[in-house]
Amino acid sequence: MELRGKVGVVTGVSKGIGLELVKQLLDQGAVVAGWGRNAPGLNHENLHFFRCDVGSEQEIQSAVKQTLDMLGNEITFLVNNAGYGVYGNIEEQNWNDWKGMFEVNVIGLFEVTRNLLGALKATGESHIVNISSIAGLNGIKGFSGYVATKHAVRGLSHSWFQELRDYGIKVTAVYPGSVNTNFFDDIEVMTANENMMRPQDVALSIVQLLQTHRNYLPVDLEIRPLKPKG
Repeated sequence: MELRGKVGVVTGVSKGIGLELVKQLLDQGAVVAGWGRNAPGLNHENLHFFRCDVGSEQEIQSAVKQTLDMLGNEITFLVNNAGYGVYGNIEEQNWNDWKGMFEVNVIGLFEVTRNLLGALKATGESHIVNISSIAGLNGIKGFSGYVATKHAVRGLSHSWFQELRDYGIKVTAVYPGSVNTNFFDDIEVMTANENMMRPQDVALSIVQLLQTHRNYLPVDLEIRPLKPKG
């Protein structure tokens, strides 16, 4: 897909992979609706920021309306990037920890996609990229809640691929390993370090996914750092 002039939505654009992805999409000439809880501090004529916590149904519906009112009713790509994790063994986590992760990582992802589906169908050629995690393929000690949400993203992606392919809509799940981002800021047992992948490299992989031929679909993309995370 040629990205120049194409309109797309990226969630979770405040920092990390989302911010780096927006920068690279703009470099390719795309028009980006960036959704997030905080503005990314990036000014560009083709970037339109809409404040949205994807854990809130009301905020999602508001962001959808604002996006379509401003940019039109055709969306060519959607990158569901927003998400977070809470560390803790089973007896250390609680109802609210799990509820919060599922509301953002799973239900929010579903609601964003559902509300934009008409605009994605309207183009006849579009791509949904769901950012899962290596945690969507494996179990990880201390991250059972996060792991559960990311396995759910994998299941949604595989199901939507089958549901939407006849509309010309691709669906890809991306499974990054450890990335040097603020994800680890609140996790005492693990800190971001230089052995982790750079967010701009993960973002580049997503851009390359979006640029593939309309009849070529990587259903799953697993990305890992070469070095142990340390």
